[in-house]
Amino acid sequence: MSVATRPRSSTKPLTEPRAILGPAGNRVRVSDESKRRTEALKKPQRPKVPVSQSPKSVVQSNVSVDSCCSSDSSSSNSSFKTASSRKTVKQNGVKQAKPKVASTADEVVTEISPAMSGPLKRCDWITPFSDPLYTSFHDEEWGVPVHDDRKLFELLVFSQALAELSWPTVLKKREIFRKLFDDFDPSSMAQFTEKKMLSLKVDGCLLLSEAKLRAIVENAKLILKVQQEFGSFSSYCWGFVNHKPLRNAFRYARQVPVKTPKAEVMSKDMMRRGFCCVGPTVVYSFMQVAGIVNDHLVTCFRYQECNATVKKDIKPKIEEIERLTKDAENICLSR
Repeated sequence: MSVATRPRSSTKPLTEPRAILGPAGNRVRVSDESKRRTEALKKPQRPKVPVSQSPKSVVQSNVSVDSCCSSDSSSSNSSFKTASSRKTVKQNGVKQAKPKVASTADEVVTEISPAMSGPLKRCDWITPFSDPLYTSFHDEEWGVPVHDDRKLFELLVFSQALAELSWPTVLKKREIFRKLFDDFDPSSMAQFTEKKMLSLKVDGCLLLSEAKLRAIVENAKLILKVQQEFGSFSSYCWGFVNHKPLRNAFRYARQVPVKTPKAEVMSKDMMRRGFCCVGPTVVYSFMQVAGIVNDHLVTCFRYQECNATVKKDIKPKIEEIERLTKDAENICLSR
């Protein structure tokens, strides 16, 4: 029995147009326009900042707007914004602004504007974690030339104390030192008896070791002899550098020595006279803190300031030293 064959329709049902095969495989090729729209929706847009409200740091540090906006170059739309912003900035003259440059090295510290300057650059051994008292001592006293005998004796004692204490500890006890040592008056300390010396205690403990205290009292007696011979202890100390501070120019802390030939010469002469605890290392530390040598690093803001202080004070100090030397010579001749 034959079954009637259902005739096929010659018309095909309406369907979506078949996707065109790309050369890399059976993938749908999306138009460039729709692809750009999809990427634009996925990528977070950077908010447009008006040129009038641009950050002050861009203006002050003279940073080019090209480098600030280079990350937007992948998008054609944002590139247009960058170009327009750059054009506006050039019209306002911001890009051409240049910071003032000091003409000499001595003017670097003073001519930097407050808006441009950052934290002060100090010697490498002063860090943000250093004791504030130690930092202030570095900024105000360390390396400044000293010509007062009592002050020099105080700094010599502190340099000797560094064998047992650190600088921050010494500075914290500074007023105690001054009180117990009669404000570092050599004539007064030379009269200290054994009982008086052993009473120099803080919280039941000696301020320094017994041997160190004996050395300090003995040195006070010798300073009186030096004053009689040279007119002052200052004249004696500064005579080793011809009454003019030595100026080193170290850039790194590792370059700063612990002793020098000058310190060794001074140390030997002091030991020959009977001074105690005055090795080359102690003497060089004393020369540094008393400003006999300027060992601030050249990158430290105090390097130029100490040199400027020397230029202002050196002439009257030399005249005073020459006068004291002549007076001492007259006294010796009269005898």
